[in-house]
Amino acid sequence: MNLFADIRTLVTDEIAAMVVAGDLPAGLDLAAVAVEPPRDAAHGDMATNAAMVLARPAGKPPRQIAENLAARLAGDPRISGVDVAGPGFLNLRLNPSVWQNLLVAALEQGADFGRANIGAGLKVNIEFVSANPTGPMHVGHVRGAVFGDALARLLAFAGYNVTREYYINDGGAQVDVLARSAFERYREAHGLDPEIREGLYPGDYLIPVGAAMKEKWGAALLEKGEDVWLAEVRDFATEMMMAMIRGDLAALNVQMDVYSSEKALYGTGQIEAAIDTLRGLDLIYEGVLEPPKGKLPDDWESREQTLFRSTAHGDDVDRPVMKSDGSWTYFAPDIAYHYNKVQRGFDLLIDIFGADHGGYVKRMKAAVSALSHGRVPLDIKLIQLVKLWKNGEPFKMSKRAGTFVTLRDVVEQVGADVTRFVMLTRKNDAALDFDFDKVLEQSKDNPVFYVQYANARINSVLRRAREAGVGVSDAQLAVADLSKLDHAAEIALAKKLAEWPRLVEIAARGNEPHRVAFYLYEVASDLHGLWNRGNDEPSLRFFQDDPATTRSKIALARATGVVISAGLAILGVTPVEEMR
Repeated sequence: MNLFADIRTLVTDEIAAMVVAGDLPAGLDLAAVAVEPPRDAAHGDMATNAAMVLARPAGKPPRQIAENLAARLAGDPRISGVDVAGPGFLNLRLNPSVWQNLLVAALEQGADFGRANIGAGLKVNIEFVSANPTGPMHVGHVRGAVFGDALARLLAFAGYNVTREYYINDGGAQVDVLARSAFERYREAHGLDPEIREGLYPGDYLIPVGAAMKEKWGAALLEKGEDVWLAEVRDFATEMMMAMIRGDLAALNVQMDVYSSEKALYGTGQIEAAIDTLRGLDLIYEGVLEPPKGKLPDDWESREQTLFRSTAHGDDVDRPVMKSDGSWTYFAPDIAYHYNKVQRGFDLLIDIFGADHGGYVKRMKAAVSALSHGRVPLDIKLIQLVKLWKNGEPFKMSKRAGTFVTLRDVVEQVGADVTRFVMLTRKNDAALDFDFDKVLEQSKDNPVFYVQYANARINSVLRRAREAGVGVSDAQLAVADLSKLDHAAEIALAKKLAEWPRLVEIAARGNEPHRVAFYLYEVASDLHGLWNRGNDEPSLRFFQDDPATTRSKIALARATGVVISAGLAILGVTPVEEMR
């Protein structure tokens, strides 16, 4: 039940009636007509810009349109008042029964309250994390993993058919470095001193890999040359690293639907097929690029090479796909991988990259645009850095990882639920400070605690009611006399719950799951405010002498719990039922 969408339908229906009556011309575009909360709650419950956006195309003064529309809207039983403000904005006030009926919808629909269908079953591929399989996930990956998973949950809730995908970067030189690093740990497992020279991975996490290699091969590889063991050790170590990464993701409550391998693109003709498709579109040519300004990228050469005419699809410069020696650039397999996603029939692709990949955005969008003939949009979200703090100082590196703080370090310190919520308290493209002390603090300033405490309070009300023999099933509460909820603080909370379906649509359209975290904090604030006011105003307490009034107030609490639980589910956070 999206109340804002319902009232917008009312507005557009009345506009259509004005056209029929000759008050407005036919053929007006109503796409920009909006109904939303007013900036100042004192002005009403909802506001519409209808008269303002229709004035010019209709050739009429906005206030004239507004006054005509206001008279028509006032006749709807849901509307208690309509005011024309300024040059032609309309402020609407709704009858209390509208908010009371919304609580009924929340109780009847339960976990599905707020679920949208704006996705209409469109197939969306969200590729995220995609960490190199060379070690455990670090804190930078944590934020990308949480954001990607929450976005997937949000879009699924909004009606999209979502696939979570991890692209294993196992086709580059880094996995050869992994193999050499693991081989030194294999030597260590045999009592030899490992030679962790510069350029190898120093973390202790490779010690178990060396032990597993000893168990598999015994001493058979010790005297062999790299040309003998490199490929086999590379595959073995990569598999063990991916098992570790899968475990890291599971610890964060993230499950992937698909794991795709970069290595699988080589030798299968997929890269060649993608490049040939671009060549058939006259987008591949032989040429020499001008030297870029500033630092030269690794793939730039001053010699003739094979280039993708990415500027034809919005990029700043054309990009090399094959070096002058005939080997592929790192961009070529990425083109093939995205071509594979297009061929799998996805309607929308979303890639989640670290902030250091910002320069990769335009070229990747250009490739997808070309390969899909502009049919499949690619949205790339960049994840900014996370700064860790503890005891007022930067959190130290992980000895186990050797060079960074791992995902497990964070989760073991504060738990998966706290980690996930905090990672979503900032927009993805804004830097985030993660203070281990503050995220465990029990105060209003800690949004995780504040939202979970609200849910725990609601559950305490339900437990007390059951102990008192009050029927508080959702079905029983849905038929309570909600007209008894007439205090401004109670109506304010109901109004906040009414925003949930609208918030879901806005967050899904913008690919912004952080909006859910912000909204939950606002809901919790309203619930706590109502609870605390009950200390001074007994009529606001959830338990009253009159059983009917008690049930109506508990219905409000339970509806709030429905929304909080639904929001936490999108964030991937388990609701707390009792605070200790």
